[in-house]
Amino acid sequence: MKNVVLNNKLECPAVGIGTYMLSPADAENSVREALKMGYRLVDTANAYVNERAVGRGIRESGVEREEVFLSTKLWPSEYENENAVDETLERLGVDYVDLLYIHQPAGNWLAGYRQLEKAYREGKAKSIGISNFEGKYIEELEMKWEIVPQFIQVEAHPYFTQKDLRGTLEKYDIKLMSWYPLGHGDKSLINEPVFAELGRKYGKSSAQIILRWHTQMGFVVIPGSRNVDHIRDNLDILDFELTDDEMAEIAKLDKNERYYHRTDEQLVQFAGWKPGYEK
Repeated sequence: MKNVVLNNKLECPAVGIGTYMLSPADAENSVREALKMGYRLVDTANAYVNERAVGRGIRESGVEREEVFLSTKLWPSEYENENAVDETLERLGVDYVDLLYIHQPAGNWLAGYRQLEKAYREGKAKSIGISNFEGKYIEELEMKWEIVPQFIQVEAHPYFTQKDLRGTLEKYDIKLMSWYPLGHGDKSLINEPVFAELGRKYGKSSAQIILRWHTQMGFVVIPGSRNVDHIRDNLDILDFELTDDEMAEIAKLDKNERYYHRTDEQLVQFAGWKPGYEK
């Protein structure tokens, strides 16, 4: 497995299994099977309401906890809950996570970030991150953090390469973890001729070419699926390398257009919603 080195010298696998929008049963199965296949990065969140299932999947896989890079996110309703980190660890059934994010710049997000910093100092989180912090939000956080985050998780794909954000990330050596890595299933992206052409050259699907592009951009990628064959294919992307010219051709697709458009009203709603955690 290819790893990326974080700004605190910790290493994280470049490819992982995501669990967004997976039911507890599907998350448990996908995580278990992914780890058996060789995945070593698993991503979840309070808001996905499947942390207990993810923990079960890890234990059922037979892979030692120390070999798994486990990532989760605190939801805004938990930012002022002093027990949020311990409750998250309890749901996962672990003593620590390898990466702990705050999920949205909503509510009292600075209190949430202080919780991450405290967890990091106490060893309950081996690294910390921010999710969906862009523009004015990351600029404000940049003036207030005491510990520089190791990761940011944001939408990224060949139509939206986060070019503006990457300047800030490079300054602090903050790694980017992509969500919507395949454009939220948009067929216009998947069917771009350049991916079909490269797929024929390397014996890969268009989706595999796109996922490989992510890793060569230096992004960590976490495609999720309940389909075991898709999970296997998503990992099978590290036995070839796109050339500089091929990466340049893909770069021409960048439209600086995202699929998900968050509003200030949604941030207010996020702050007021509490997940109904899996029992």
